[in-house]
Amino acid sequence: MTEAAERTTTGRSVPEEPYLAELAGGVHAFVQPDGGWCLNNAGFLTDGGTTLLVDTAATERRARLLRRRIAESGAPAPRFVVNTHHHGDHTYGNGVFAPEATVIGHAACRRELLAAGHQLHAVWPEVEYGDIRLTPPTVTYTDELTLHLGDTEVRLIHPGVAHTPGDTVVWLPRQRIVFTGDLVFHGGTPFLFMGSLTGSLKAVELLRSLDAVTVVPGHGPVAGPEVYDVIERYLRFVGELAQEGRAAGRTPLEVAQRAELGPFAELAESERLVANLHRAYAELAGGAPGAPLDPLVGFGDMTVMNGGVPVACHA
Repeated sequence: MTEAAERTTTGRSVPEEPYLAELAGGVHAFVQPDGGWCLNNAGFLTDGGTTLLVDTAATERRARLLRRRIAESGAPAPRFVVNTHHHGDHTYGNGVFAPEATVIGHAACRRELLAAGHQLHAVWPEVEYGDIRLTPPTVTYTDELTLHLGDTEVRLIHPGVAHTPGDTVVWLPRQRIVFTGDLVFHGGTPFLFMGSLTGSLKAVELLRSLDAVTVVPGHGPVAGPEVYDVIERYLRFVGELAQEGRAAGRTPLEVAQRAELGPFAELAESERLVANLHRAYAELAGGAPGAPLDPLVGFGDMTVMNGGVPVACHA
């Protein structure tokens, strides 16, 4: 940990700024507290000669900090960038590393990034993003792709439509480390609005099957495989609420407002429940996983759930 930290009343040191966590020889996570909206994680691995970066950041400043942290670790500048999905907090910083680095992602990640454009600017125009040059993957795959850095095997696996249509799991079998992207929020509420509830449950099954020891979530601190339990319980909770609410003729917002969150009340960004219900309702109505939903409705309902205050980008 290289950044300043504050001391809590319990005496525990809590980082205020992004920090590196070494997970294995040559493998690091770049963790951005507190993991809220737009504060994603990234990571990198190197054999000393070649470096592969997993995801970037939402602003030019944060992406340049990530580049500096990589250099300070002694690793060469990345030759490859893998995007776990198209959302701007994971891809806006691609241009800080390209064209020196080749950007790799699922075919749907490229398609969705190009279609979405400056997506974060549209939602949070007040944020100082810096010079953001949209840089989609130039190498794409559909099901699975394996890369090799020295003796490290890097498997890129598409779990199907889950968080988004173009998700990628980055799996290091020898180190038993997995970078999940936003299939996993550790301490935060999952977000399915652009993906699929049923697909997200299947993605959890896939993640369990890998038998990873170390899990780097898309947001929140590094964890172990026990983090899957909360995700799976929450997803099933959303499914049950959707079935009951739709049968009763209630809107997703009405269901979300009446819902008793129980243990899930501890998860940050609880307003995402209503957006997740919109996706679950769409699937119950026969909608295809990942089929576009109206973002004005989704974010508008989240604003209502957030006490009338629009959700804020933390970057």
